[in-house]
Amino acid sequence: MRDGSEQAVPARWVWAGAGGLVVAVGTAYFLLPLEGLGDDRPWLGWPLFVLCLALLAALLLRQVRHVVLEKPHTRPGVMIPLLMCLAVLVFSSGYYALAQRPGQFTGLNTRVDALYFTVVTLATVGYGDITPSGQEARLVAVAQILYTFVFLTAAATALSRRLHTAVAARDRRPPPS
Repeated sequence: MRDGSEQAVPARWVWAGAGGLVVAVGTAYFLLPLEGLGDDRPWLGWPLFVLCLALLAALLLRQVRHVVLEKPHTRPGVMIPLLMCLAVLVFSSGYYALAQRPGQFTGLNTRVDALYFTVVTLATVGYGDITPSGQEARLVAVAQILYTFVFLTAAATALSRRLHTAVAARDRRPPPS
């Protein structure tokens, strides 16, 4: 419950902050030396990849919990899409680093290729122009599909539920006089 000393952050500031974070992380995705996480340092790349995915899963589940419990003053409409974008970038980074290892991918040469493959896999389109050839690459693709089914679907469902509830509540309000 809020006392008089706390003030709600305006929605435009929350959206601006979330947008700024997506731009910053997207920029980092294209600038960070991800090549060093591939064949040279698998002992660093794998734990970092798993840690990032676990953190995002925990944050997504927290947002789902807020929606299910109907916690007031939460912003799943901002946080869930932001976390989903971050999950896409984590998988893209993992694919790009893995593609630095010989025999793992056919057709994945750039960061844009990795981002494209991540989105195509997420959307279950599977064009076939980029294919995981190695066992590790195939395991990561399977992990992404399972991650999508469990965490991203739960988050999208919770967000849909919150939006449905908000629209229904708005429709029940009497028109202004």
